[in-house]
Amino acid sequence: MNKLLVLASIVSLTIIGCSEKKPAPSTTTTVEKRDMKGIKIAYYNSDSLKEKFVFFKEQDSLMNSKQKAYEGEMQRKQGEFEAFITKNEGLMKQGLLSENEQVALSQKAQAMQKQIADYQQNQGQALEKEAIDKMTVIGNKVEKFAKEFSQKNKIDVLLIHGKGGQIGFIESSMDVTKEFVNYLNEKQAEIAKDLK
Repeated sequence: MNKLLVLASIVSLTIIGCSEKKPAPSTTTTVEKRDMKGIKIAYYNSDSLKEKFVFFKEQDSLMNSKQKAYEGEMQRKQGEFEAFITKNEGLMKQGLLSENEQVALSQKAQAMQKQIADYQQNQGQALEKEAIDKMTVIGNKVEKFAKEFSQKNKIDVLLIHGKGGQIGFIESSMDVTKEFVNYLNEKQAEIAKDLK
């Protein structure tokens, strides 16, 4: 019986030993340590682009004008609709409209509402798309010129600093905002041609 128990124990240990998974060889790539001596880091303030980058200001002003014109047209259409409703409700209360005239006016009111909704949807979406497209082109160009500016000035890392951003603090001696904005202003003709 003892021999049988010993044999069972050996078989169990062998099975357990064979079923244990052996660690897989490591497949991670080792990254060599970088020499950080002499690295040049700078930043620009993103809010300054909105305030001092002439082309951005021009495009922002243009989009604001278009937005105001759109809002003005919406108010005009809405006012026209409300005046139409008010006038005809007064006529109905006075009993000056026949049933056929009431039906016709109701249909006209529905058509006016549809025109307002269509204008709001089509013009609103077109305006939004135009703004997004312009900001995308400008953003891509700013990124391109950030690379050129950094290479020209031998900057290894150019950060974007602004409220709510990823950088809590950065020494002001690393601020190249003025120089970068001036560089963008020099290059704005190249950005403008891509927006046409």
